[in-house]
Amino acid sequence: MDRLALLLVIIGALNWGLIGLFQFDLVATLFGGQSSLLSRIVYSLVGIAGVYSITLLFRERERTTPKE
Repeated sequence: MDRLALLLVIIGALNWGLIGLFQFDLVATLFGGQSSLLSRIVYSLVGIAGVYSITLLFRERERTTPKE
């Protein structure tokens, strides 16, 4: 689940980078405009992944011991 959330957050970040730098919304272009159902689903999944990823900030990291 963590990897899926991270992947969606990366997609969202790249899309926002394209919007900021080039005024180009890749998600809207691929899925038929900002108000199309598919685009809204992708935007929603990215948003949910972002909220889920907040929990990653507060988790304890697993400590691994180096193999000898």
